[in-house]
Amino acid sequence: MEQAIRAAVSYAAAHGVRSTDPAVLKNGSNVLVHLRPSPVVARAAGTTGLVRTPVADWFGRELSVVDHLLARDVPVVAPSAELPRGPVVHEGVTLSFWTFTPHDPSVSIKSADFAASLADLHQALADYSDPLPATGPLDDVVFGLPFLGEHAELLRAEHERLAALLPRGGRALHGDAHPGNVLATPHGLVWNDFEDTWRGPLEWDLALMRRTKLLDGEAALAAYPGSHDPELLDLCGEIRWLQTQIWLQASVRRLPARQAEADAELARWLAAHTDDL
Repeated sequence: MEQAIRAAVSYAAAHGVRSTDPAVLKNGSNVLVHLRPSPVVARAAGTTGLVRTPVADWFGRELSVVDHLLARDVPVVAPSAELPRGPVVHEGVTLSFWTFTPHDPSVSIKSADFAASLADLHQALADYSDPLPATGPLDDVVFGLPFLGEHAELLRAEHERLAALLPRGGRALHGDAHPGNVLATPHGLVWNDFEDTWRGPLEWDLALMRRTKLLDGEAALAAYPGSHDPELLDLCGEIRWLQTQIWLQASVRRLPARQAEADAELARWLAAHTDDL
């Protein structure tokens, strides 16, 4: 994390933005650093940089999707106007730069409100035509198998089974559509974190919404307008659970305190799948 802070502050200073009081907003898949007192947030690759290579490709797609959404007046966090927005690699860290958007974490997002906001987002993404990955979350599994050690081949076999079942094609998706990726502002919900965007079935985003523990996922699914394929929804849920093993095990490399959490979740997955594989 310290390397990410130093790189963000150094790059900003080289471009005329001096941060005398940087604050880490989040240290997870990426490190988000508010370059106080400026209204700029640096997104520095964290665990994403371990799993995805080159991670700048994911950061670049995020910026492209956000540009598309801003042109359609969708409430999303905008790239910074005070720095080159990136992606750039500075001092070995991949960075992009965003406008600081105040967020009230005490707000309890209602399931119906989240579902409506996601539906609006999907409508705005419907005509996004730039290239996107065709098997986004399944790609993460392949990239991350080295983090699974002795269990890698079991996950590889499950990856192959699920990949054969997933329909190809589809539409542009958020890719990580859960309440942790929206900001609660005085003007409503604002979407954030599009680096997982890919082109696939709508059921992927719906499955993530359904699985979240941050609100009543079943109620959100029921509130989402339109129909969906229940079997495909379940398949996407299985893929998400598989993908989760990769991210948890990879995160331990940066955040050793997560070892017990990652191992417990992997044990749950193995118990549910070993007999099938």
